[in-house]
Amino acid sequence: MEEGEEKKFKLTAKKADNLTDWYTQVIINSEFVDYSAVSGMLVYRPDAYFAWDTIKEVTDLMFKAAGVQDVYFPLLIPERFLEMEKEHVKGFSPEVAWVTHAGKTELSERLAVRPTSEAIMYDSFAKWVRSWRDLPIKFNIWASVVRWEFKHPTPLLRSREFLWNEGHSAFATSEEAEAERDVILGIYQKVLRDYLALPGVRGRKTDTEKFAGAVATYSIEHLMPDGWNIQGPDHHSDGQNFAKAYGIQFIDKDGKRKYAYQNTYAISTRELGAMVMMHGDDKGLVLPPKLARIQVVVVPIYTNLNKAEILDYAEKVRAALGSDFRVYVDARDEYSPGWKFNEWEIKGVPVRIEAGKRELEAQSVVIVRRDTGAKEPVQLSQLKPEIAKTLEAIHENLYNRANEFMKAHTFKVKDYDELKSKVGKGFAQAPWCGSAECEGKIKDETGAKATNMPDEEQAAAKGKKCIRCGNDAQFIVNFAKSY
Repeated sequence: MEEGEEKKFKLTAKKADNLTDWYTQVIINSEFVDYSAVSGMLVYRPDAYFAWDTIKEVTDLMFKAAGVQDVYFPLLIPERFLEMEKEHVKGFSPEVAWVTHAGKTELSERLAVRPTSEAIMYDSFAKWVRSWRDLPIKFNIWASVVRWEFKHPTPLLRSREFLWNEGHSAFATSEEAEAERDVILGIYQKVLRDYLALPGVRGRKTDTEKFAGAVATYSIEHLMPDGWNIQGPDHHSDGQNFAKAYGIQFIDKDGKRKYAYQNTYAISTRELGAMVMMHGDDKGLVLPPKLARIQVVVVPIYTNLNKAEILDYAEKVRAALGSDFRVYVDARDEYSPGWKFNEWEIKGVPVRIEAGKRELEAQSVVIVRRDTGAKEPVQLSQLKPEIAKTLEAIHENLYNRANEFMKAHTFKVKDYDELKSKVGKGFAQAPWCGSAECEGKIKDETGAKATNMPDEEQAAAKGKKCIRCGNDAQFIVNFAKSY
């Protein structure tokens, strides 16, 4: 093998010492993603795209069970459409990439490369909705979007192009629209828990942090190993704001003309970045088993004298696992077993199986867990149930470890000095009066923004005083530095 091949899968940065360098090395050296020729735009290599495609598939199945239908709308949006909702366009105007020419011919109107799809979709909604019988609309689009505002993109976490779902719904009543929120956020929580092994804090955003054009935004927030926050999936209650801007009206059962009530919601490839950052270690990726393209890698250990029989045994091991798992037998002759161990560790494959002369004679294997490094001999006859049990245990360990970290780094601060001391170390949870002025001062003075107002903590606001001004508190807020 070439010298470059030996170095290919090595990491030099340590997660605890320099999370940023470690993260970049892991996602690139593991061949999870790669940089493209366009700044801030990534190539999703097979392992990353498999993980995203699985998230997409399982989320879509639950959407469909909730009555949501998939659609597709154009990538390009006429400028006049974006300008129809002033708050919305103000929020996105710095981020928009524009198409101005077709070949050498200048277009008569600039076309925005989709930063989000409200503008293009709601023009059609306005044509389709005439009567209460045309409602509800529950549509979803799986797409890519482009947002170009930031100078220093972080792969997956803040990419200039990313993949996501956009859910767009319209209802005849506010009650129907509000009821959808728990359904959608419940789907996202299940995907995070059962597939990404990621915990999160669910709650409402402050008005300062809500989606441009929405009445209210609800999010699931993740805490990363450096004590910083990453926003996860979200749901926006848009009220009648977009319906009024785009003319989505209908004749109701009482014969009166009314505006529809709308919601929007999304989960994106940012979750892959959060997953890598939360679960990975100094050896590389640690993939939750359901999102791993290869769940089990079999590494045969042989000499020139017993190569054929050990390779035959490795295939027997694969056959013993059947089709229940995604298994790869690494029979490459040009690499040593140790080199292969290192490669599959950095790629995050959940379980490694070692099979050599000793195992052949005992009709057994050694299984190695990626999350803990624990090794265990297993008889071939018991391998299938043991692998199933091990993969489940790995997932639960990853989730529990992340959840315990989040709990241990959520600080119920008692005064402003303590809030300042906890910023950058986790969630600084504090009572807040609800004033944008206090929120702004906290951000200016500490560098922390309001991530959201946790659903489970709001009852505790009663009788408390705002952490900044001392007035009566209206909400409990998690403050944190954020990606």
